[in-house]
Parts: sequence; structure tokens; C-alpha cells
Amino acid sequence: MGIEKLTRATGTVWRVRWRDDQGRPHSKVLGLKRDAVALDQDLKRAKRLGTAAPAGASRETLAEFSKLWWARHAAPNLARHTRESYASALDVHIIPRLGDTRLSAITTELISDMRADMAATGVGEQAILKALTVLQSIFQRAVEWRHVDSNPVRAVRKPSQARARVVRPLPPKTIEKMRAHLLSTGRQIDATLVAVIAYAGLRPGEAIGLRWHDVGERTLLVERSVAFGQLKSTKTNSIRSVRLLEPLKHDLAAWRRKTDRSGATDLIFPAPDGSPWSEDRVRNWRHRAFAQAAAHAGAPKARPYDLRHSYISLLIAQGATVVEVARQAGHAPTMTLSTYAHLFDEHDGADRRPAEDQIKHARAAHTDPKVSVLCMRSELTDAIETQNPAIYSHFGKPSIGLEPMTPSLPWKCSTS
Repeated sequence: MGIEKLTRATGTVWRVRWRDDQGRPHSKVLGLKRDAVALDQDLKRAKRLGTAAPAGASRETLAEFSKLWWARHAAPNLARHTRESYASALDVHIIPRLGDTRLSAITTELISDMRADMAATGVGEQAILKALTVLQSIFQRAVEWRHVDSNPVRAVRKPSQARARVVRPLPPKTIEKMRAHLLSTGRQIDATLVAVIAYAGLRPGEAIGLRWHDVGERTLLVERSVAFGQLKSTKTNSIRSVRLLEPLKHDLAAWRRKTDRSGATDLIFPAPDGSPWSEDRVRNWRHRAFAQAAAHAGAPKARPYDLRHSYISLLIAQGATVVEVARQAGHAPTMTLSTYAHLFDEHDGADRRPAEDQIKHARAAHTDPKVSVLCMRSELTDAIETQNPAIYSHFGKPSIGLEPMTPSLPWKCSTS
């Protein structure tokens, strides 16, 4: 460490030189000798105490530190989808505006100017919020790793995180129309997946991460999810169990009898080779099987996630508390209340309707009982017998016919 005097055309300046913990040389030029002396003393004190160098000491730019942040924090800790989102915010918004600025020279005022510039050039509020979130994470790591003394992004006012789209759950009658359509077109796996998301409230990735040993007598165990073809932990890195409603229990039993992959550790919804769904398969399912069924049911703008909201709506309608709903959904009570407050208000004081009764009532209206037991068993007959015991008992099991092992004909073969 040391101070040297420099004579330049604009006058005399003072340069402070030092080496960091890795032995890399650094220098800073100051216009006043007293400032140079103060910096030199601060550097010597920091080295003696083993603390970070003063924030103004480094000439490291934001772009340079972002590479370290990415390699040390983002790459090993963030999910692929999050990394892609953060990389876009860095490449498009942050680095072009602040990349060449020294990390120690970035202030709250400078970041506020960046936000104002983004808004002025037509960048949406959610993109601005994402950029500020990424920048705040970068500076948080910079503080922890002693590259700067404080995080200037914290004080910047950020766009509201208010939900842009009000949650509008699909009613059971719409879900049952979707299921009936999928069953009638030979897509029992898709119909069962719709039922799992809608009647257990799982996130789509959690649903396709289920194994058969996760299905209990009264509950579903949710301990993993699927993203980009890989099994991983749930979104909240937690394990939860959800109540297994009777109609869904019958749906899963019917699918287990149908599928060739019914072992305890087999995925309930596997790809053809037994592996987790790839991102392409998820996208194709959403745009083909789900979208077609939703359009057939009169909900062309529905999204798979709306099925999860339907389960929350069923719980609220039967009188579940905020805490109970949050535990079943797998998120914090505060998030539950902020997301579903309008549904709690809608059902406040209304008659309580058990979720299973709501599903059974809707299912009864969309199941065709006109299928003879003399016809070859199909997915639709399975739906009648095993997924709709109330309907089956109402029409009655066929009585024994005249010939041994021959049933009578209370139902006629469906010609549709």
C-alpha cells in the first residue's frame, strides 16, 4: 500500500495503490491529498482487522462482478427456468445500462434513473420488477462477499407485485366436461391428470412428479416436482400431504388398472419410456390435450393452473380456513389470503358444500350410463363403475342371466 503524487495537465492528484486478498493490484486516483491519506488508512485498517476493503476502493464493474455472481450463485442455486429469466433481464436491461459502471459507484439514485429510463422506453412493470430483483440479488451477494458495503437497490421503490389476473377457478361442471371429452377420445391418462390437478390442487409439475407409492388411502404425498425433464424438489422445497377425495381416488385406481407402469416407484404420469415429462411434452400437453378439452368444455382461455385454483375454491366452499387452505396448497397463509380473498368473500356466510359432493354432483351430469356390460370394457365403463359408484349403484349391477356367467341386459350398448 502507498500514496504517490501525480502531476497532470489539470493539476495535482494523488494515487493510492494496494493489493487485495488474492494479491491482485488495485489503484484509485483522488484529487485531494487528505482523501488519499484517509483511503490509505482505511485500507491498512481493513487489512489489519481482516474486514472488507472500503466500498470505493475497487474498480470492478457491474458486468465483471455479474460473471462472478452467475458462476458462484445463480448457476448452482437457481432453477433452470429462473436462470433463463434472470439471464434475459441481465442481457436486455441491466448490463446495457449499468454494465460498465464501477460496482462501488452504483447508487440508489443511479438505479432509480435506470428504472425511469426503462419505463420511458416502454418496458413493462413486470420486466422492471424482474430487473430490479436480479440487481438486488447481485448486490446482496456483493455485500456478503465484501465487494461493497451496502445494497443500493433496497431503497429503490419497485413496481407493485399485485396479481395482474384475478383468479377465476373452473367450476366442477366444466372440469367434468373436460374429463368426459378426454375419456371419450381414449385419453385416460390426460383425464386423470386433469383430475389430480383439479381435485388435489397440485401444481402441474408436482402432478407429473407423482409416483404410485405417493397415493395413500386418504392422502396424496407431494414431495417432488418435474422441471425440464428432471425430478426435483417442490417449488417451496417442502413436503406436504393433501386430502385424497373419493372421486379422485377412483380415478387413480382406474388409471392404475389401465397402465402398464403400475409399480410402486413408477411415475403415475410417465413419458412413453417411463421417464419424467420433458419440457416439450409438457408444452404439447398444454396446447393440445388440455386446450382441446377446455375448448370443448366452453373454457377456451383456461390454463392448467386454473385447475389448481379450482381445488382451492372447493376447499373454501366447504368452509376451510385460510390456514387449512394454505397447508393443502403448499404456500404461506398470507399468499393464500392475497390470492383468494375474493373467493373467501364470495363464500362468506354461504351454505357449506363438501368438496366431494360438488364433484359427484357435477360428474353425475356428465357420465353416460348407457353402456352394456356385454360390450367390451372400455375407459368409459371403468368411469361408470369405478369412478362413479353412486351412478353404478343407482342403475344397479346386472343380474345373473339365464345362462351361467351370463348377465341380464339392464343397459344397452352405446352406439355413440
